[in-house]
Amino acid sequence: MAQQAPTPLTFTVRRHPPEIIVPAKPTPRELKPLSDIDDQGGLRFNITQFHIYPGNPKMGYKNPASVIRDALAKALVFYYPFAGRLKEGPGKKLTVDCSGQGVLFIEAEADVTLKQFGVELQPPFPCSEELLYDVPGSYGIVDSPLLLIQVTRLLCGGFIFAIRHNHNMCDVFGYIQFITALTEMAQGASTPSTLPIWERELLCARDPPRVTYPHHEFDEVPETDGMTIPFDDMVHRSFFFGPTEISALRRFVPTHLKKCTTFDVVTACIWRCRTIALQPNPEDDMRLLIIVNARSKFNPPIPVGYYGNVICSPAAISKARDLCNKPLGHALELVKKAKSQVSEEYVRSVADLMATKGRPSSTTGGYIVSDLTRTSLLELDFGWGKAVYAGPDLPVAGFYTRYINHKGESIIVVPVQLPGKAMKRFAEELDYMLAPDDRDDHGIPEHVATISKL
Repeated sequence: MAQQAPTPLTFTVRRHPPEIIVPAKPTPRELKPLSDIDDQGGLRFNITQFHIYPGNPKMGYKNPASVIRDALAKALVFYYPFAGRLKEGPGKKLTVDCSGQGVLFIEAEADVTLKQFGVELQPPFPCSEELLYDVPGSYGIVDSPLLLIQVTRLLCGGFIFAIRHNHNMCDVFGYIQFITALTEMAQGASTPSTLPIWERELLCARDPPRVTYPHHEFDEVPETDGMTIPFDDMVHRSFFFGPTEISALRRFVPTHLKKCTTFDVVTACIWRCRTIALQPNPEDDMRLLIIVNARSKFNPPIPVGYYGNVICSPAAISKARDLCNKPLGHALELVKKAKSQVSEEYVRSVADLMATKGRPSSTTGGYIVSDLTRTSLLELDFGWGKAVYAGPDLPVAGFYTRYINHKGESIIVVPVQLPGKAMKRFAEELDYMLAPDDRDDHGIPEHVATISKL
């Protein structure tokens, strides 16, 4: 199934007053600087994740909110920096003040069942602002709680675990490590199976710093009329890529790229369809920023238990004309080339750039993608079993998540955010890409080859 519009659904959520949860035992009072990879300008935001669980009769009348609340206090003993607050120093350098002030927690109930959300769970979720209440004054980066959690019980016995966390503190792998500890505490463990390690100095800038790559992901690019996306008419949809869709796309992979990953193929397709949908100027540079987990690139390895950011976002760049009119292999080649740049030296070069260039954010107008399909988000279990959905809600970036459909097939869910008219064009282009026929010799839909010549 390539796509599905969000299910129209409304329901009422009754929230208890927000609580502050502090570590269950005294923790060290200290200042802990973040690394220069943590401290990238582009990571200064909060990210929201939703984990949706069905009911489990074996859990009886246990209240998941109470279980998770108690587990959270215990987990914060080990992950006490999350109970602190970020402070900004000279050169925009962020440091965690491990003050033990605690994190925000909300218990809630909703008059809705999991079944009412629909067969294919996907972002954006109905009433998402009710499933994670934005506590006034809590959304900042500096001097704000680093975690906001809401556990909402459903009429069917299931529940939704929603969390907002500060991206400077951890990437998705660090996040999973922390939530794994939380699930273990919820199931009775006294100590996490993986003990956390701070050691953020491992990814701080060198002395002296030396930037050894061009790092086009941080280029300052003036926006043209064709690259400016209006935000007053944004539409959010999720597109599904299962075995049938992946097979359809792979027909157009050139012979020398046949060993490319599924992520590479889907990303090349999305980048191309999105460019056609936006109708940019022909000579505009279209930038794709690919978030890459660099943990495997280090020698000696990053220590087990390290939960900071070990990611970077190399850029693939193409003229809009070429993306629209060349075969899919053109975009695919650029995606693979961008990912192949990432090495230990590349990451250290990013850290040095952050320390010497004022911690720039990613290029304006770049489209960001990240592959979460190979993570263990769905397997995080508070005692009620595996989640039926786990991943970000309404990301501006394209966070690919994994979903198991009713046939037991693993489906890639790709959220897309575009203006209304552009979304219509995007869906049409994607349908043509996935159609069994209507192709020219290069794997380009005939209607694109004839009317999209820029």
